[in-house]
Amino acid sequence: MELKVIKTEAEYKDALSTLQELLSLDPDPGTEEAERLELLSLLVRDYESRQFSFPPPDPVEAIKFRMEQQGLTQRDLVPYIGSRSKISEVLSRKRPLTLSMIRALHEGLGIPAEALLPKTAPPGDEELKVDWSRFPLREMIKRRWIVADTSEIPTKGRELMEQFLSPLKGISALVFLYRRSEHIRSGRDMDRYALTAWTIRVLTRALEHSSRITYRAGTVTPQFMHQVAKLSWSETGPVLAKEFLEKHGITIVIESHLPRTYLDGASIMMPKENKPVIGLTLRYDRLDNFWFSLMHELAHVARHLEVDKSFYDDFDTEGKEDAIEQEADKLSSEALIAAEEWEQSPAKKVPSPQAVQRLADKLGIHPAIVAGRIRHERKNFRLLNQLVGHGKVRRLFPEVSWE
Repeated sequence: MELKVIKTEAEYKDALSTLQELLSLDPDPGTEEAERLELLSLLVRDYESRQFSFPPPDPVEAIKFRMEQQGLTQRDLVPYIGSRSKISEVLSRKRPLTLSMIRALHEGLGIPAEALLPKTAPPGDEELKVDWSRFPLREMIKRRWIVADTSEIPTKGRELMEQFLSPLKGISALVFLYRRSEHIRSGRDMDRYALTAWTIRVLTRALEHSSRITYRAGTVTPQFMHQVAKLSWSETGPVLAKEFLEKHGITIVIESHLPRTYLDGASIMMPKENKPVIGLTLRYDRLDNFWFSLMHELAHVARHLEVDKSFYDDFDTEGKEDAIEQEADKLSSEALIAAEEWEQSPAKKVPSPQAVQRLADKLGIHPAIVAGRIRHERKNFRLLNQLVGHGKVRRLFPEVSWE
């Protein structure tokens, strides 16, 4: 048969027949028959690859197949994926694999990298199905986040949002935000459009003011957090904490929340730069609220934050049924006042201003932190009202437009 690209089933069958004949001849290397056999083999293989190839398994199926092969349990995946909750989310397809997970699974379990990489391309703008009119454009214009006239909103919603997104590379940033996994602590439904707008604002400001200092994973430890808490002794402690964290590659952005977000704080990883950004709204202008919110977001940075996952927190909600939030609450409380110190202090049993001040002096922290702890544990938010630092935080950040 003539050697040419095989396009039909009939040509394929003819090629197989000829191939069989040539194989039976067992030609010597370098002969015309040997070269014909080699070329025909390539043509047959090309046709088979086009007609009979099967897509590789998706990442979850690849992991499950290797687990079955090696008799592994979910516990055995902890070194490669992380906590058991992360493993459960990955295997149930609620959490995508990160690059570090893919690398660890490939190197540790020998799973081909191509089987672990996502098979679908990121959605284009047309797949987002964004209702541009639902962004809080009127409020954003009022705050000067967007320079425009409110009369433009009905006809130029998308154009105004593209202007707003431009510092973050436009629509591609919106695609990234919509593809992230969000962990939201709130007992109320947050307005997702307002939440997205606030996030864009925080990331834009972080990009403007972020230092060139590289963030090193593992920087935030309980000891590091306690060191930050010690800065609270000063009346300008929140500013000192912001400056201290920025020297370690962590950007703090203070930005008031948008209506219907009920937001106190958030932790987000800056796209491409792998630098943590902590956004605080100062929804309650009190020192105790500032320090707990900051410590809680630092706890997320230490234990939970990844490139493809962000955390949003409404601290009016306890979060007792959420293991991640429980861990962050525990770590932040310990960083502010160690459990051993708290159990032994008279302030735990006698909520007096004198007991509060004595414990604060002993630990080298602001009395507002101790008073806030007492109020929270006793669920009495009228108690020690004069000690929690009302009106002492927002004034430290005059660059923010406070409502």
